[in-house]
Amino acid sequence: MGDTTIGLLHPGEMGAAVGQCLAGAGHRVLWAPEGRSAATAARAAAAGLVACGLAEMVRRCDLIMSVSPPHAALDIARQVAGFGGVYLDANAISPATAREVAGIVEAGGASYVDGGIIGTPPVAPGFIRLYLSGPRAGELRDLFDGSPVDARLVDRGAGSDVGASGAGVSGAGPIGAGGDVGSASAVKMAYASWTKGSAALLLAARALARAEGVEETLLAEWGISQPGLDERSARAAGSAAAKGWRWIAEMEEIAATMAAAGLPGGFHQAAAEIYRRFGSAGRAGDEAGLDALVRNSPDRSDEKSF
Repeated sequence: MGDTTIGLLHPGEMGAAVGQCLAGAGHRVLWAPEGRSAATAARAAAAGLVACGLAEMVRRCDLIMSVSPPHAALDIARQVAGFGGVYLDANAISPATAREVAGIVEAGGASYVDGGIIGTPPVAPGFIRLYLSGPRAGELRDLFDGSPVDARLVDRGAGSDVGASGAGVSGAGPIGAGGDVGSASAVKMAYASWTKGSAALLLAARALARAEGVEETLLAEWGISQPGLDERSARAAGSAAAKGWRWIAEMEEIAATMAAAGLPGGFHQAAAEIYRRFGSAGRAGDEAGLDALVRNSPDRSDEKSF
């Protein structure tokens, strides 16, 4: 896919950074400003992206890449109806949702590649991995050669790297090969089930201690027996305040992935509820978010003592 024109939907913090990497590698990267905020426009300009209408993007692009909150993945796929190039969904969605997106875009004539992003916005090599799967995944991996994005193929049954799930990772391999649609999303779901799921559990533990009036004692005990956990809980609160609204749907996608694999989905349904309760209150600060968790706890003032 040399001399490639790429459409990006949409240049949020991560999307803009990935778009900048592609533009820096010599590709033309378009974005659609209609309905987007001034902050998004500023990010796109800083990343060297070129504004155009959505219809023009569908007409001109060889590849369209969706990097958005997971709740928007299906709607974005429907918006590019009639696109005949390669469609990469790099959102935090379940394998089942990935296959649903694939069905939508393939019905319109596009080829589908499944993607999962792990890491922070790429500012230097090593900050981010983009896992890819699907018949044309290898072509997309090659687009990122020489960029800060470490693009990797996920291949179910890939030699010595195979885990219990049967999925392995290949940094090299046949051009175009890339395992099953849904495999890259499965990597993302498994990874985020711990990183963001455990962060939600920390927030729940802090909220429980606050509701019972023993938060300072808990923090002191963490300092003794779990060094660093108090700082990690503070980081979890800061991240939830800034981005937790994006993670509600992601936790629900993880819960669905767990259930589809025969595993309990309740862990991550609860995590979704934690991020939902943290919600807009967290934008006023970490303490406001934690207070919101406590305020949303059941009122036990009229419980009887025995």
